[in-house]
Amino acid sequence: MKIIYRDKTWELKGRTTVRHAIKKVGLHPQAVLAVRDGKLITDDVLISGDDVVKLIAVVSGG
Repeated sequence: MKIIYRDKTWELKGRTTVRHAIKKVGLHPQAVLAVRDGKLITDDVLISGDDVVKLIAVVSGG
C-alpha cells in the first residue's frame, strides 16, 4: 500500500489498519485524517495491496 502525506510517500507491505500505518510512518493518528478513493476512512479500516491512502493534517483553531 502507499501512504501519502504532503510531499512524502511511503510504501508499506502486508495488511494493516490505517492507525498502525500512520504510526509506522512516524505520525500521530489524531493529527491526520485518512482518505482512500476520495472518501474519508476511519483509523480502524484494514488496508493492503494496491490501496493508496492520503493523509491530511487536522487543523483546528478559532
